[in-house]
Amino acid sequence: MVVPSLPGFGFSTPLSDAGWELRRTTDAFAELMTRLGYERFGAQGGDIGAGITGRLGATLPGRVIGTHVNSDRGALGLAGEHFPIPDHLTEPERATVDAARAAWQDERGYLELQSHRPETIAVALTDSPVGQLAWIAEKFQTWTNPAAGTPDEAVDRDQLLTNISIYWFTRSGASAARFLYESAHANLDWVAPSTVPSGWAVFNTDPVVRRIIDAEHQIAHWSEFGAGGHFAAMEAGDLLLEDVRVFFRGLR
Repeated sequence: MVVPSLPGFGFSTPLSDAGWELRRTTDAFAELMTRLGYERFGAQGGDIGAGITGRLGATLPGRVIGTHVNSDRGALGLAGEHFPIPDHLTEPERATVDAARAAWQDERGYLELQSHRPETIAVALTDSPVGQLAWIAEKFQTWTNPAAGTPDEAVDRDQLLTNISIYWFTRSGASAARFLYESAHANLDWVAPSTVPSGWAVFNTDPVVRRIIDAEHQIAHWSEFGAGGHFAAMEAGDLLLEDVRVFFRGLR
C-alpha cells in the first residue's frame, strides 16, 4: 500500500515551486507508482483525493484497475455546481438538496478565501498555532457525523491534535491554501469521467445522494453507512477499510 500526501500538505513539504494542483498532482502520483515498480494499481481517496483518484482512472485506464472514493451527505451541497440536479427528484428530495446547498454556502468561506486570497490566510496559519487549530477544528466540528456529538467523540482528541500539529510544525497551512488556489484556477472539472470500475462508499448517508450521483445505478459497487462522515478514515476507519477491501477483491 502506498499512501502519498498531497504536495504542500504535511509531509510533502516544502515545495520548490508553485503550480501544484489536481492535474500535476495526478501526474506526480502516477510517476511515483512507476518509480516504485507498480505497473498496475488501484486508487482510493476522499475530498481532494477523490478528485485525484478520478483523474487517475480517467487518464490511465490501462494502468488503474479500479477507483474507490469515499464521500458523505455533504456532497448534496455540490449539486448544481459540480454535477447537475436531475429532474426526477420529488419535492421532499429537492427540499433536501436545497437545504444541503444552503448549508454549503454557509460552510464554504474557507474555500473562497483559499481559492482567491491564499496568502492572506497563510499569514495567520503560519504565525499562530491557535489560528491553525481553530481553522481545522471548526471543520471537524461541522463535518463529522452529527450523531457522534462533539469532535472529541467523533474523532479521538489526540488524533485531531496530531493532525493539526503536522500542519503547524511543517508550516504547510500556507502551501495547502495555495494548492486550493492553484486548483481553482486550473480550469479542471472536479469530476473526471472514467471507464475503469468504480466504487463509492457514502458515510452519514442520505438516499438522495445516490439519486443525484448514480440515479441509473451504473456504479456497481455502492455502499452506504449511517456512521461516519466527511472524515471517514478517522471516524469509521474499520468500515472504510473493509469496503475498500471488498471492492478491490472483486477486481482481482
